[in-house]
Amino acid sequence: MVATSRGVIVASAGRIGDPHALHHLVRKLSCRQRQRSRPDGFPRRASPGVMSAQSVSSRRRLSQAELDIIVGSHERFIAGKPGGKRASVRFADLTGLDLSRRQLSDADFAGSTFDGCKLMGAHLQRAILFGCSFRQSDMRHAVMIRADIRGACLRGADLSGANLTDADFREGQIAIPHPRKGLDVVRHEHRNGELDLANFAGATLNGSNLHGVSAHAADFTDCSMKGARLTGANLKDANMSGALLEGAEFAGANLQGARLTGAVLTGVDMDGMRRLGADLSDCLSPPAATAVRLGVLLQRAKGHRHWLESGGGEGQAANFDGEDLRGLGDALKGLMLTAVSAKGACLVGLDLTGAQLQAANFEGADLRGTMCAQADLRGARLTNANLTKADMRKANLGALPLGAGRMTNTQLRGAKLRYANLTGTTLTGAVMDQADLSGADCSGAAFKGASLRGAQIDSAISLEFGQEAA
Repeated sequence: MVATSRGVIVASAGRIGDPHALHHLVRKLSCRQRQRSRPDGFPRRASPGVMSAQSVSSRRRLSQAELDIIVGSHERFIAGKPGGKRASVRFADLTGLDLSRRQLSDADFAGSTFDGCKLMGAHLQRAILFGCSFRQSDMRHAVMIRADIRGACLRGADLSGANLTDADFREGQIAIPHPRKGLDVVRHEHRNGELDLANFAGATLNGSNLHGVSAHAADFTDCSMKGARLTGANLKDANMSGALLEGAEFAGANLQGARLTGAVLTGVDMDGMRRLGADLSDCLSPPAATAVRLGVLLQRAKGHRHWLESGGGEGQAANFDGEDLRGLGDALKGLMLTAVSAKGACLVGLDLTGAQLQAANFEGADLRGTMCAQADLRGARLTNANLTKADMRKANLGALPLGAGRMTNTQLRGAKLRYANLTGTTLTGAVMDQADLSGADCSGAAFKGASLRGAQIDSAISLEFGQEAA
């Protein structure tokens, strides 16, 4: 939303598409403006999908203390405690205030200004942020699942590591009053969501709707955008290096000069986009393995258990070195794959939840976006493996007992764990020298006795040494 001294009205794209209907609503709002505002100083609510005209100067400025009272009441409302009330702070000026780590799910902030605000780790699931301004705001690791961000401005905002799954960034319809006749005569404009120069590095935007947004020179490095809709978006000069773009829609999008080095483009139709000067080097194309080949690989994995149970006397150990296993999907979930070898293999997006992978060899393997929650990886070799955006919640990467008091530590030397989910993960004694944990969520993870010489840990979240896994 862009406000002027004459005010603007932003209407939902797709909800009020008829200019005549919107004009009728605007005329009604013009009459309402003559009425006295509510005692609390906030504007009267308009019909669903339409915001009352408000100028920048008429926005109510809230202090940090006033905002804390409102948010505290909302948090009691969420918790079901007495005295709670859902926050409805529409058209307020919240510039520069601090909402870090506050619980704001389902709150209504439509049309408010958050420029320069601190929203790091804030919970804004399903929040109404329609037409808001977040210029230069710190929104790192904010949780904004299914948030309504239509017609909003996030220019220059930092949303690295944020969760924006199924968020709605679509355009908004804006009615601009006549300079002399006011709201009696309006002209209609469509304003796209503005994400220019925003930082979405490591963010999760799976299933989000970014149709028609402007994201010029935005940073989507290592971002997960599976199934996202980017049709008609302006992504000129954007950085999407290493992004997970499986099934994303780009029809009519402008990617001129964009950088997609190493991006995963499985299921992406490249024909309908403009990509003059775009860097598509080292992109991961769709899996080449046929159904027959995948069947052979799956039988090899299942036969590995027979080899283990016979103590190596029967069958053969599974070897997946250099193989592309992406087509197996969740077929390896929970399997016994102890001591399996998959050096240099491609396992992007595989579901290995609960798999037995003790002493497995994944040196140099591509495990981006892999689901390894609760997997047993004790003593595994993951040197130089790429685990960016991997889900490692409550996985065990501690030392593996070998008997007679001997142990072998998990090897993660030089591994990429950028923006990985390490919540509750056991990494006791792990060798993680020169590993990259930028943006990784280490909440409740156990690093007791781990070696992190030369590792990049400055931007890791909640990394604490010496604690046991939560």
